[in-house]
Amino acid sequence: MAPGERILIVENDPDIADLIGRQSLQPLGYQVMVVGEAGSALKLSVQSPPDLILANINLPGLSGKDLLAAFNSQNVKSPVIVIAEKGQEHDAIQAFRLGAIDVIFWPLRDAEVVSIVERALRQTQETRERQKLDRQLKATNDELQKRLRDMTTILSIAKAVTSVTDQRVLFDKILESALQLGEAELCWLMLREEKGNQFILRAHRNLPDAWSKKMNQPVDDGVSSLVALSGESLFMAGSPLQKFKIAALGRAVGVVPIKIRNEVIGLLIVVRKTDREFSRDAQTMLEAMADYASISLVNARLFRALEQTAESARTGEKHRYASLDALRSSIRTEVQAATYPLNLVLTEMPGALNPEQKKALESVQQALLRLSSSSEKTVVPPQP
Repeated sequence: MAPGERILIVENDPDIADLIGRQSLQPLGYQVMVVGEAGSALKLSVQSPPDLILANINLPGLSGKDLLAAFNSQNVKSPVIVIAEKGQEHDAIQAFRLGAIDVIFWPLRDAEVVSIVERALRQTQETRERQKLDRQLKATNDELQKRLRDMTTILSIAKAVTSVTDQRVLFDKILESALQLGEAELCWLMLREEKGNQFILRAHRNLPDAWSKKMNQPVDDGVSSLVALSGESLFMAGSPLQKFKIAALGRAVGVVPIKIRNEVIGLLIVVRKTDREFSRDAQTMLEAMADYASISLVNARLFRALEQTAESARTGEKHRYASLDALRSSIRTEVQAATYPLNLVLTEMPGALNPEQKKALESVQQALLRLSSSSEKTVVPPQP
């Protein structure tokens, strides 16, 4: 065992305490403390738990078994070896039931005392190492589970960007994901005006009333304007944040720009109530959320442009239909105007027509009828 480990001896017999402590353990480098009664041992163990406790089972007043029960009630985790006399095997078994890890039946040689102590410390060290490994394994497993949840969130947002056409719904999903990925309590989204440089509050999660009532208005939190100018993400925590207005909402903040190429068109802001700094992983995930917000805004612009193009096409088709309809009406009118006197010539005007004149007039009549029929067929109503 490494020198310097602290051992508390609870023994009212000074000869036994001296033999175990001064003669057996101190020469090996252990720090030995000796108390003569259970009350002092309990107080000392609660204030500064030793690495190992040796307690006589036959202490006056509060016995060694009572001391073990007191250790359990005060959550003292130091391992305990009880010192008993030969013939007290029954008491030793009770001590084991109360949490003792070993027993020394007195009298015992120095070498045997050292062997028992070293074995107990070694077992304690191994137990601590196992507990440490268990904690590390649990922490690693928790981190992997968190990464899996984060990746699942990222994938769900990626799917939403391509499938959700309602931008308000998409913004709500992005903010919900930002809260999870940033382990934050508040977040909001601001977009730059189409005609102007101000950033307007467009969506939020958990903002207090004094801030949320500024929906569709500029919001000055003191930090976002810096990111809008620099185009770089900004994460702050603790005392440096106190000089900004946003400190009224929390003690750690992240502001991520939403950009199209190098142009900042929006800002994603997350706030933690505590001053716990944002990890690099959290920063990367939030920047991914901002990228998806940017994609959604680009898609929205493309949809608007497509709708405008389609509307223009529909309007143009209506204009062409109206023009063709007007032309058809005009042709019909002209044909009717030409057909009437022609019919008179052919049927009612006096005088006989020679065959050539009649044939020529009939040819004109047929041509006019074909023109009227063709004009009716050329106009096709626009599709709805």
